[in-house]
Amino acid sequence: MRIFTNNIAACKTVLCRNIVIIQKALTQQAAKFAEKMRAELYVNTLRLKHRTGTSLCGVLTDLGIKVNIVNNVNKDRTIYKRALKLAVPIMVQNGITNMVGLIDNIMVGSLGSESITAVSIVTQLIFVFNLAIFGGFSGPGIYGAQYYGKGDLEGFRNTVRIKHWIGLAVLIGGILLFFFGGDFLIGLYLKGESEDVDPVLTMGLAKEYLSVMLWGLPFFVAGQIFTSSLRETGNSVKPMISGIVSVFMDILFNYLLIYGNFGFPCLEVKGAAVATVIARVTEALTVIIWAFAAKKKHIFLQGLYRTLLLKGAVVWKLLKKSIPIFFNELLWAAGLAVLTQCYSVRGLDIVAGINISNALCNLFNVVFVALGNAVGILTGQTLGASKYGQAKKDAFKLVRFTAVICVVLAAGLISVSGLFPSFYNTTDAIKGYARDFIIITALFFPIQGILNSLYFTLRSGGKTFITFLFDSVYSWVLPIPCAFLLCNLTSVPILAVYAFIQGADLIKVAIGAVLIRKGIWISNLADDEKILKETAVS
Repeated sequence: MRIFTNNIAACKTVLCRNIVIIQKALTQQAAKFAEKMRAELYVNTLRLKHRTGTSLCGVLTDLGIKVNIVNNVNKDRTIYKRALKLAVPIMVQNGITNMVGLIDNIMVGSLGSESITAVSIVTQLIFVFNLAIFGGFSGPGIYGAQYYGKGDLEGFRNTVRIKHWIGLAVLIGGILLFFFGGDFLIGLYLKGESEDVDPVLTMGLAKEYLSVMLWGLPFFVAGQIFTSSLRETGNSVKPMISGIVSVFMDILFNYLLIYGNFGFPCLEVKGAAVATVIARVTEALTVIIWAFAAKKKHIFLQGLYRTLLLKGAVVWKLLKKSIPIFFNELLWAAGLAVLTQCYSVRGLDIVAGINISNALCNLFNVVFVALGNAVGILTGQTLGASKYGQAKKDAFKLVRFTAVICVVLAAGLISVSGLFPSFYNTTDAIKGYARDFIIITALFFPIQGILNSLYFTLRSGGKTFITFLFDSVYSWVLPIPCAFLLCNLTSVPILAVYAFIQGADLIKVAIGAVLIRKGIWISNLADDEKILKETAVS
């Protein structure tokens, strides 16, 4: 009997083991089967939605089934929606800002080739100043996005305060440079020969245009302090609306002052400059007054001007990130100016053609520039929340998203490349150059969009020296020397030179992709020594 009992117990043990093994096997098979069914269900419900309009999410919810693919798609849509929600107002505002330049170009273009060439040269110089301001504010902006994401308002206020000092320093330096060195800088672009453009008349018009534009620089700086800060908090609607107001002012006063309509003086090129200054003043005052009127919403403005003095440790911490970005933007913009100067030795017609091309292309590239800003802000906020893996995944998604959009933009540019130059009162040769430059630029638009997103991703982690090497140092090491040699020492056609310089950025894309994939850009500045949490000196 005891032996029988022991045998039963042994059988029971073996049976239990077998049941467990069978149970595991069934579980694995069930999991595989369930995964297969999920995939089939996903495909079938997509067909159902296509044929009947029934919501896929509704079908899955009714069945009580969660599908991983759907979750991933929803996550992708969420990051795209967040990017567009932030980028679209920036697109509109930057588009409006560039529209001001486009309107100036078209209206001034009706005055003749000398007028459009003069305005294009000064616009190139002012662009360097604008990028210097952008670069100076970007260092504090990196901290600002991360600190706002963390909820550290005092740290965020300190980033806004130092923007005032950086803006003042760049403003003084810019005005002194343009005031005392304007003639020399303009003259660098008038070394080429042309049968259709008078260099002496062009110099006079350019000096006249620059002398008026200097009055708008302080208002541009003041407006950018608050525009950039509001964007870093995720509020980009107010800057967008202020930009809309400014473009209407620019159109109005261009019409009144360039041509002398309704009893206003006919100032021609000078009138375009006055209209632009009025637009800048309007934009700055609108965004500043509106922001302070909503101080309860924009809490960082409360106590902002309690003091503008900062502790030395806070200043140094911010400047360590700001200085590389400042010089990066300054050298990058200066690099573009030098490239244009290299092209100009082939003739003043080239300068006018590139100006017409840039006027249109700059209107289109606000899309990927705005998406780049959104990438930097969203990635910075994610890093500030210590979600490093998510930040890396989102960065790659947004880079691909930007590339797809740029393909659409390129098609749009090419479709209007023949029509747009016809709006200008200039020679057929200049119109032909403009058309060809537009087409070449459009073909490389996806590359530029990818580069822009890679740059802002690298910068969002505060690795400013890496971005400095990646962006401006690369430009001065490869494209600029190549352009100088090809334009001055060879007879290679200018369009081939232009295409070659654009194509050189493919190397830069490869470098950027490797840097992003390695993740060396990832860091949380909001937790780095917690230095910005210190109170400013009273």
